Amino acid sequence: MRLAFNYAFNFEEMNKQIFFDQYKRIASYFAGTELAATGLPAGRELELLEALRDKVPPEVFTKPYTNPVNGNPEAVRNNLREALRLLKQAGYEVRDQQLVKIKTGEPYTVELLAEDPSFQRVFLFYKPSLDRLGIATTVRTVDEVQYQNRLRSWDFDIITALWPETLTPGNELHGYWGSRAADEPGSHNRIGIKNPAVDAMIEQIVFAKNRADLEAATRALDRILLWNHYVVPQWYYTKARTARWDRFGHPGVMPKYGRAAFPTVWWWDVQKAAKAG
Repeated sequence: MRLAFNYAFNFEEMNKQIFFDQYKRIASYFAGTELAATGLPAGRELELLEALRDKVPPEVFTKPYTNPVNGNPEAVRNNLREALRLLKQAGYEVRDQQLVKIKTGEPYTVELLAEDPSFQRVFLFYKPSLDRLGIATTVRTVDEVQYQNRLRSWDFDIITALWPETLTPGNELHGYWGSRAADEPGSHNRIGIKNPAVDAMIEQIVFAKNRADLEAATRALDRILLWNHYVVPQWYYTKARTARWDRFGHPGVMPKYGRAAFPTVWWWDVQKAAKAG
């Protein structure tokens, strides 16, 4: 069911129409870093996953994760067909242009919930694809208090969420995706994940004895999360936007990530300031 929603997400057209082709599709929970899983697992990463082989999707070992690609009418049609196939496999079919549960005839409905009115344009772009699958889709924006209360009680269908990370992940992962946090009101485990393979890999990350083990365990966790299709991955931007006067100097070698460590390692440059006026 969750994978069907990813097939219906036309990121390529959305990126073109409302984002000026600025973004890249997320294909990792650690996108854009050395912690992201790529290719097939090997070495220490494969060793960690082999210990959980019976608890993870088989694709973890056989396929690099990729998102469905849209962007042209033929691809859109093919992906919607695949979404319908997956929905039928999950026990649903379209009757009179409405997706219903095969056994009971109950209509399938979904609410796209936001707290930021500016995000309505994203949901409204997504909605027609879901409508074409027969899913009765509504878009609703609520104030921040109501939004947080609904998150705390898991009173939502689909939201947009993010999980901020550093290059050295650790105990925060228990709160993001660990089973213990799944039933804790207000936790960041918005998905409600209760997966022993996820729990085991988080432990491997937290108690990693060196950097190589931490990276291998994080990539393994990435694969497990991706192949369980918990989310419809959205997008990221490879640069940091800033607006400033050209009055500052900085080291020749800058940090790889973040907002170029501004202003931490920058300094006032008298000569540049004189030119800038």
